[in-house]
Amino acid sequence: MFKISTFAKLSKLSLKTLRYYDQIGILKPRKVDEDTGYRYYSADQLLELNRILIYKELGFTLPQITQLVKEDISHEQIQGMLRLKRSEIQQMIDMEQARLVRIEERIQLMESEGLWETGQEIRIKAEAAQTFLFFTGNGGEERIPELLGHLDSLLTKDLRQWIQGPQVVLWREVDGKEDEFEYEVGYFLTGQPPAVTEPFQIRNLPPEPMVASMAFHSHSTFDGAACVHLARWIEKNNYQIKENEPGREYYLPLSPEQDAQYIEIQIPITCR
Repeated sequence: MFKISTFAKLSKLSLKTLRYYDQIGILKPRKVDEDTGYRYYSADQLLELNRILIYKELGFTLPQITQLVKEDISHEQIQGMLRLKRSEIQQMIDMEQARLVRIEERIQLMESEGLWETGQEIRIKAEAAQTFLFFTGNGGEERIPELLGHLDSLLTKDLRQWIQGPQVVLWREVDGKEDEFEYEVGYFLTGQPPAVTEPFQIRNLPPEPMVASMAFHSHSTFDGAACVHLARWIEKNNYQIKENEPGREYYLPLSPEQDAQYIEIQIPITCR
């Protein structure tokens, strides 16, 4: 048996932490001297403590760890908790990777300030009326990969036979909120499906007589730098962005070998 001071040195934890673990019941001493109040721990509790610290490193909360080490739960329940934690961590990784992409785009934009001539990549064209199947969402640009993935997970076999072309994102800026957008994410349809259930909606997009269009290949799902260049081109060439009309973006994956996709950004415009 080890005194708490010796056990703290062996476990490389502070006395305060061990006392707290005793207080909440996650690791109680094997014995407490009734006369002196000294806490004593056994050698096998080092293994128990190691298991607690592993769960803590995995991101579990202390109440969750208490359940894992104290309650009589099955291996299947433990595996379920681990899978849930894996999903939470993967979601955090995906969000941080999307943030890294945005940072890289900002760096590239600053480095290319005034150096990228986009006249060859931008053209003016018209868009015909379309039947649009979509669901709505809000958030920053980094949400676009998540929304596009959710789109395809929602599509049923019956709906897939009606869609045509690439994935489509319509976006509007949210008033008073910097870097936040209202999104409509979906596909154009070849006709009218017999039944559409939530969260999907269908509406008819009117024709757009004039849009400034920029198409390119990208390894990112959203290229903010391209939007900035397109807006500058519109201003430089004496056009005006139409108010209250959403911007459009089209996403078409290329072959897996290329690890890239075709993106087209459209902004409705008028002549000044």
